[in-house]
Amino acid sequence: MANVASWVRESDEALFRRFFDAYLGVKLSNARTQDVDVKAMDGLLITGGDDISAEFLDQEIPDPSLIRDPMPDRDAWEFEALEYALEKGKPVFAICRGHQMLNVALGGTMLLDIKGHNAPELKSQNLQPLRYAGDVDARRKFAQVNSSHHQAIDKLGDGLEVEAWCAADDIVEQVRIRDYPYAVGVQYHPERDWLYKNLFEDFFNQVLKK
Repeated sequence: MANVASWVRESDEALFRRFFDAYLGVKLSNARTQDVDVKAMDGLLITGGDDISAEFLDQEIPDPSLIRDPMPDRDAWEFEALEYALEKGKPVFAICRGHQMLNVALGGTMLLDIKGHNAPELKSQNLQPLRYAGDVDARRKFAQVNSSHHQAIDKLGDGLEVEAWCAADDIVEQVRIRDYPYAVGVQYHPERDWLYKNLFEDFFNQVLKK
């Protein structure tokens, strides 16, 4: 049985569980509810949540109030897990806040507050149109996504390539690490819609190779 390490909010656990339950041979170990040894993981899933704590951001923060409801203990676990996963070449799938964390871990910076990306209907409806780089795998292309967030990638982290942008304002919505076995970050929430099962299948297939 392959082991995916993660930290998943209680409100999201059922959403992720249905994708794991549909794919035999992969189990989820949730650091929110149990001790998870990152050295025993076959892959890392970094999920959504509140903003990354200020102490983990290597950039000027002119207004600390822009950092909403940070969880430093969670950040510490996830950054440690991500560092180990990347060092060992483990598959990484990073979602929303995780997509931002992947960028920060690689030396990137954040736009601390943006407009037009946190309307309530964007949380669950696939409304935001994307434009894609020409060489993106077809299984990672979706015409419209359910992207809801108030922060976004600014300076791109070392080794990251952008796969998709918001069609309206070019906010980065999807990235991958260049010349790495498998590390994909998406700003939207694939766990909320079965439409995105290809993303989970691709990640799980990579995990099972380890």
